[in-house]
Amino acid sequence: MTDDRLPAHLEVSGLIRAVEAAGGFGMVLSKGERTAGTLMVVCCNRATLSRAYERMPQLDGTRKWTLTKQQDTENPMEFSDYCRRRGQQDPDLWVVELDIENAERFIDVAVHNS
Repeated sequence: MTDDRLPAHLEVSGLIRAVEAAGGFGMVLSKGERTAGTLMVVCCNRATLSRAYERMPQLDGTRKWTLTKQQDTENPMEFSDYCRRRGQQDPDLWVVELDIENAERFIDVAVHNS
């Protein structure tokens, strides 16, 4: 079985370029394994709380973007600590910040605001 995934460094580069082309800002917070690394995308914007998404393996073999952490207004530093710890726990993990309104659109995640 072959893995047809795009190499991590190319996916990260593409995400950042797409966000910047749309007028936002993208930055690598932590570099992971160049080819087979996994991604955590931090979506932020001054108008919303930060959200972290990771692609999680599904039972059918696909990998779906899943919200793993959302910033808490009562303890905003907890979110930064979480992102830092995740990067330390998994040396293959890329942590990428996308600073633009509705950043989830770049990873094809629908956001439902209540």
